[in-house]
Amino acid sequence: MVRFLVVPQWQGSPAARAMLLVDGASAIAGDLPRAATTALDVPVEAGESLGTGVRRLSALLRTRELVAAGMTSDTVIIGGDCSVTVAALAALPGGTDDLAVVWCDAHADLHTPDTSPSGAFSGMALRAVLGEGEPQLRLSPGVARDRVVTVGMRNLDDEEVTEIEGLAQLSVDDLESPDALADAVEATGARRVWVHIDVDVLDPAEITGVSSPAPFGLAPATLSTAIRALRSRVPLAGATIAGFAPRSPADAVDDLGALLRLVGAVA
Repeated sequence: MVRFLVVPQWQGSPAARAMLLVDGASAIAGDLPRAATTALDVPVEAGESLGTGVRRLSALLRTRELVAAGMTSDTVIIGGDCSVTVAALAALPGGTDDLAVVWCDAHADLHTPDTSPSGAFSGMALRAVLGEGEPQLRLSPGVARDRVVTVGMRNLDDEEVTEIEGLAQLSVDDLESPDALADAVEATGARRVWVHIDVDVLDPAEITGVSSPAPFGLAPATLSTAIRALRSRVPLAGATIAGFAPRSPADAVDDLGALLRLVGAVA
């Protein structure tokens, strides 16, 4: 049975209103089955960098410990910022040796502390999944590049452009074929898949509660259809839905239809 682990971490975000991610996680949690949902009591304080290039590192490390204690098989993580996926994969039952990772995000999240303009770990999250970046946070070993599939990326920093080479990349248009995602994951040879969704991969016309909207994104129905087709062919090890930051309770209600469609697709 699928379990939902709510991780309202905000410390990895570069956004000025990063703490809205706490409200977003709570809004999604309110529509999940209570008996199958656990909300983590993550740190509320900002935390310290501890002499590294990662802002708020001490809080991120504490949340990582909490996620590790709460992880089970068939877990759907509700964030919080994107970096909660790194913590989940670090504690994934069975490890990541047989795993493909699908990274649905308008942004690449491929910085390291040396290239990041903000020092925010969410912008380094996929790079950490690959086993690179801050040693206290990166996966070890990382997921091989030929087992990572990106979806909907369309807003990259200059330093990230070369790093995305070697990753299978699906554009928004590619997902017009319902089987494109499943085909790409099967081509990796992986036996299981983790699906990470930053909700800013969706088109801003479909969802308003994101910190850094990027035009020309996916429709919820298109992404949901692709994920359901993927699940019919490759077992799902788990999933993340992250990046929901509504500015008000009313905005949260307006966006929940799109969000619950994604929840249904992964759960």
